[in-house]
Amino acid sequence: MAIPVPEIARILDTYPTTPAVGAVGSHSAIDIADGAVAEGLTSVVLTETGRDRTYAQYFRTLRDASGARRRGCVDEVWEYPKFAAVTSPESQERLRGRGVLLVPNRAFSSYVPLDAIEREFRVPIVGSRTMLRIEERTERENYYRLLEAAGIPAPRAIASPDAIDRLAIVKLPHARRRLERGFFTAASPEEFRAKSARLIERGTITAPDLAAARIEEYVLGPVFNFNFFFSPLVPRSEGLELLGVDERRESNLDGLVRLPAAQQLELSESDRIPEYLVVGHGTLTLRESILEDVFRIGEKFVEAARARYPPGILGPFCLQTCLDRDGRPSVFDVAARIGGGTNVHLALGHPYGNALYREPMSTGRRIALEIRRAAADGRLKEIVT
Repeated sequence: MAIPVPEIARILDTYPTTPAVGAVGSHSAIDIADGAVAEGLTSVVLTETGRDRTYAQYFRTLRDASGARRRGCVDEVWEYPKFAAVTSPESQERLRGRGVLLVPNRAFSSYVPLDAIEREFRVPIVGSRTMLRIEERTERENYYRLLEAAGIPAPRAIASPDAIDRLAIVKLPHARRRLERGFFTAASPEEFRAKSARLIERGTITAPDLAAARIEEYVLGPVFNFNFFFSPLVPRSEGLELLGVDERRESNLDGLVRLPAAQQLELSESDRIPEYLVVGHGTLTLRESILEDVFRIGEKFVEAARARYPPGILGPFCLQTCLDRDGRPSVFDVAARIGGGTNVHLALGHPYGNALYREPMSTGRRIALEIRRAAADGRLKEIVT
């Protein structure tokens, strides 16, 4: 059973008037930290030994003689032997004592056991604690169930490898880098068996993960990651915001598609199977005639989340979407927290967020703005779980 919301509310009563903003040091932590300092809040990054220098050295806040920031955005760096130690009793006590509100990213929900996050981590989370689990495709209550309940189009599921009758994508985790993907495509049962055997031999995927994999129709079209924000602090009609859009750079997929077809065929057979390791992001905008559909699926997601996982989605979320040949959206992945590509907008802001707020508004800054407004109005309990 998840930690009751009233218990988190009681913890908030012990917090200082101006809380600090914390994040696990990976994924989109720089955006979160940059947004915090832009809104005058203190940033705390929780790092793992051996992965700390990005934050502790290169983005560490430096101040002048008067105490004003002159460089960097990471005010405090707390080091742990492993990320999972963030939920230890000692760590929780320190986080609460410092008044940290934790902003969950994918690294947090991947490296820290979900059971520990839901049942043991007694630190206020900015966002929807119980919705982090829906990103696990092997869970019975996953994001596909939520998309179906919301009436949001998603790629058609294919029941088994033998039922593959068109180009399909097989979704499962990478064998070694569990945060990453071991995805592959197949257009027939024979191709599925041949590719999966090579990937198992290569050490990219495992047989147990393959047995639990999600197989779905591959939707042909460009991919857009829609970075939304939902605020409970304003009237419902103003609650949903589209801040910006990003796309992924995946290795070695991007390298393969840059080669002419003749050169692709010259590669070894194993190198022709791309891997979908996300190594970077780019920024996008969308044809404005399609924005109406994008807002429509965003609103449907908010309403379905509220009904299925009260109090529903809070703060940032990302709907990873493919647009088909007619420009119709099909959501193939959901992040019930800050997306992975928001660093492309830090400091400069998202195009749509900037248009809405008339100043640079990245996802990280929008989170910090929500915290600052809620703290000023005595409404922090409405934006955390």
